[in-house]
Amino acid sequence: MDLSPADRRAIRQTVERQLQALQDNDAETAFSFASPDIQNQFGTPENFMQMVVTAYEPVYRPRSVLFEEPTILRSVPAQPVFLLSRDGTPVTALYLMERQVNGSWRINGCFLIPVNSQTS
Repeated sequence: MDLSPADRRAIRQTVERQLQALQDNDAETAFSFASPDIQNQFGTPENFMQMVVTAYEPVYRPRSVLFEEPTILRSVPAQPVFLLSRDGTPVTALYLMERQVNGSWRINGCFLIPVNSQTS
């Protein structure tokens, strides 16, 4: 699988728009960027927002955001985003993406990967 330039832009915009909705405390909009499976898992925008607030603090309130190039991991499109949490801890949020029947992209999961800040 290869991502076209249009897919890359659309994937980034999807993640950017969800991050902005989280910054705005707009649970409904943030939830709208989640895949149908994620929406079914959490049921309501409020449940989704509560999960983000408690388990994904760097995503909910990043101090800094840097988008990396989208990639393919085990045939799943993914958008890595380098974040600094409020306390300055670096983390990479790896967004797994899913193309919908209508061609749009939705977020189908997010993994927080600690960034090793030690240098040799």
